[in-house]
Amino acid sequence: MTTKDRILARIRRAQRPTPADTGPAAGLAAVPRDYLHVHGARTPAQSADLLAAHLAEYRARVHRTDEAGLAPLLGRLLSDSRTVLVPPGLPAHWLARTSATPVPDQASSTPHELDGVDSAVTGCALAIAETGTIVLDGGPGQGRRRITLIPDHHVCVVRVPGQVVDSVPQALARLDPVRPLTWISGPSATSDIELDRVEGVHGPRTLDVVLLGPPAQ
Repeated sequence: MTTKDRILARIRRAQRPTPADTGPAAGLAAVPRDYLHVHGARTPAQSADLLAAHLAEYRARVHRTDEAGLAPLLGRLLSDSRTVLVPPGLPAHWLARTSATPVPDQASSTPHELDGVDSAVTGCALAIAETGTIVLDGGPGQGRRRITLIPDHHVCVVRVPGQVVDSVPQALARLDPVRPLTWISGPSATSDIELDRVEGVHGPRTLDVVLLGPPAQ
């Protein structure tokens, strides 16, 4: 028996149905779920701090503010932008202090047209502290996936603590797997064999993440 034969034999044995197996998964071995769902206990503030630290490691620019300070902050972040993509459902007051011309997210927009827009502002579905990852699912205030891939500058607002989870397993439990999920860990980056980092090759060159929390007590 060859090594290939032994491997295939093990797969066949693992997939043998049991008498209780029914439905589309019948015959498939149960997947063990006894792994850690989170690494350590944290307060909401500690989770937000960990998220901010990991985002910064990925070279995202992290900002913190409350509702009162959000519009002025976005105005500063967009001060060099002439145009900004605005997804449906984005709260209008978020952009009340910017002079950039709003461009609505439309299905008819071509990649060439989107490439001519300076920035995009979106919300998110949630953010993962342990990995420094932001997840978008196309919900209200997020728009289509392409508006966060083509413009060179993406500003993403994360509500703290409501949209922050500690781990990937916790995120998967809250996300809808049939929605178009986009997982973002820092600005777009790649590197060659000599590890020379190049940003903006297949997505935004600059990622600003705004952690939107309650007013300081």
